[in-house]
Amino acid sequence: MGNLGFPELVVILVIALLVFGPGKMPEIGKSLGKGISEFKKAFARGESGAEDKEGAPPEQPPAKEDPK
Repeated sequence: MGNLGFPELVVILVIALLVFGPGKMPEIGKSLGKGISEFKKAFARGESGAEDKEGAPPEQPPAKEDPK
């Protein structure tokens, strides 16, 4: 389970074509590509950030002074 072959991808493409129509397919592909790209960038940033702050205590915002 989890392995998608060529026949499965063709079936998924045909179903998407029937649901969304040929006019929307380029737009959907573009948004899907952008989403995957943003996910990879965020994952890479989160992964590198976790390594940098591994032993550091959590950052706390500065305390607000009480104006009197």
